[in-house]
Amino acid sequence: MKKRVVLHFSGFEPLDAERHRVRYERAMQRTAELWGLNADVSTLQQRDGRAYFDIETSRPGDAWQTSSRFYVFDHGTIVDHLAARPLARRLIGGFRSAAAVVMEGGAFGYFLHAWRFGLFFIFPFLLVVLGMAISLALATYPWWLGLDLWQYPIGIALGFFFFTRLFIPWSDRFHTLHLFSDWEMAVGVSRLDDAIVNDWIEESAQAAKKAFELEADEYVVSSHSMGSSMAAQTIGLLLEREPDLLAGKRVVFVTLGGATLQCALLRSASALRARVGAIARAKAITWIEVQCLTDIISFYKSSVTALTGHPDAPHPRLIFLRIKKMLTDERYRKIKLDFLRVHRQYVLGSDLRTNFDFGLMTAGPLFVDHLERCGSDWPSEEEIPVSEHYRKNAEG
Repeated sequence: MKKRVVLHFSGFEPLDAERHRVRYERAMQRTAELWGLNADVSTLQQRDGRAYFDIETSRPGDAWQTSSRFYVFDHGTIVDHLAARPLARRLIGGFRSAAAVVMEGGAFGYFLHAWRFGLFFIFPFLLVVLGMAISLALATYPWWLGLDLWQYPIGIALGFFFFTRLFIPWSDRFHTLHLFSDWEMAVGVSRLDDAIVNDWIEESAQAAKKAFELEADEYVVSSHSMGSSMAAQTIGLLLEREPDLLAGKRVVFVTLGGATLQCALLRSASALRARVGAIARAKAITWIEVQCLTDIISFYKSSVTALTGHPDAPHPRLIFLRIKKMLTDERYRKIKLDFLRVHRQYVLGSDLRTNFDFGLMTAGPLFVDHLERCGSDWPSEEEIPVSEHYRKNAEG
């Protein structure tokens, strides 16, 4: 592997391209130390409407050197837009999106195919309902206790103060309002009725097309969490417009955390489901899903192609990892109860060698479909033959 192009669709996080680059550089330093590499991450640059940075990797004593161009497809502007609204609008929008998920069959699908994801869905809304119930009880305490009318304003002020000044700040430890916005965006990605989301997908499709025009040995479309649905919408849209765009290229579509079904299970997500099928059937694309049992924000062992109406399409190849095996015991103890932090580990640096490393996948010398063979050491030449899938594609 001499040259790679990476199109990374980030998760639902309030990070711009530069902060993603800084985090990647920090993770890449861990990867380099862990695998004995030299790695250099450049500064952020802009080209063709999309931010990118370059990574150069090599290994002391070996003759190889790999160059990777990493395009950041973040949606931090959408996250910031949703978070900048007044509290009342965020709450109303969140509950409206929850109702849409229920009415469109998404909630039923979550509990049917990944019950832990179903709990993840209802958790922030139940928590806010509990806070509202306590606030209402405080606001109406004069009525419950049969007190004089002059105490009613005091009760209302007490309930309002509790909810806005105590409960909401306390709930931030569970990322409650952030999750409200996440579900608003999920509905927008499913329905494609939000101009901001639609414009983002259109701009990303144009930038992705230009990225695919660069010469490379391998093109990696990596996506994390909500980014998986955004990646499917973007790449699927490209394939609809230009079915032969990827002909002759070696493309790997990697979904980290397997959350495409968050949007795809809603009835209104017909375009997304069609694009999932187009990606699965594209001869130039190998689809790999990296999943972890202890990551509750995923559809563990579920088939995204079958559940989106394409049972006859090739299923993504599943790679299972254990985050506990990626980190030291001390570090894992610190994060294991924070479900969003565990979910982010796919794109962060590891402490230990395992069958998955985000840095190796996006900047290492091996093709992505060979990485699982690494385990705790580099595979030999005999262990990484050219796959039959790619040989057939190369032969036309």
